[in-house]
Amino acid sequence: MSRILIVEDEKDIATVMADDLQVEGHEVEIASDGNAALQRAREGTWDLILLDLMLPRKDGLDVCRELRSARISTPIIMLTARAHEAEKVLGLELGADDYVTKPFSPRELRARIKAVLRRFREERPAVYRFDDLEVDFDRAELRRGKRTIEATPLELKLLSVFIQRRGRVLSRQQLIDEAWGHETFVTDRVVDSHIVNLRRKIEPKPDQPRYLLSVRGIGYRFDG
Repeated sequence: MSRILIVEDEKDIATVMADDLQVEGHEVEIASDGNAALQRAREGTWDLILLDLMLPRKDGLDVCRELRSARISTPIIMLTARAHEAEKVLGLELGADDYVTKPFSPRELRARIKAVLRRFREERPAVYRFDDLEVDFDRAELRRGKRTIEATPLELKLLSVFIQRRGRVLSRQQLIDEAWGHETFVTDRVVDSHIVNLRRKIEPKPDQPRYLLSVRGIGYRFDG
């Protein structure tokens, strides 16, 4: 059983989702606006947040941004009626883990929830150390010694993917699927740009990487 916070201002939609998830055995609570969502997300221990983008008082993107800024790493699935790819990508960049476009079937939502929870619960150390760096997944922090290094939610997600598959070559498309999500349009250049930024934060000499290595014609490999 998982504890799921539904953030949805349309009462009928929220009730249908809650009823379906409770039948599946989940414990569910509903918040109907962005401010209430932030309060409950900070107060409770949740396994997943279903977050609508169009909310009163504070929209879903702002809620996502504030949760990740507060180092709350609970998985987030965005619910959106918007078809614009840029808004979906922005939500993922802010730290959401997946999105579902309305209208969606209960079966599709259940499948997305299971996939996100499975990825989040994959075995990984609470804190991963290499060289003088440590990645604290529970606190969503990257540290060198006692100093915290500023890293975006997406950079931490990419680092998580590399650590879980360390020693394996990952193509750009694999990285897109794992970090940005399936069916998200992200160019290879965007991936490369994030890798460059990540190297600046984890490599002693970013122009001569020791850990995050390029594999010509294929992608990248993490040897930390």
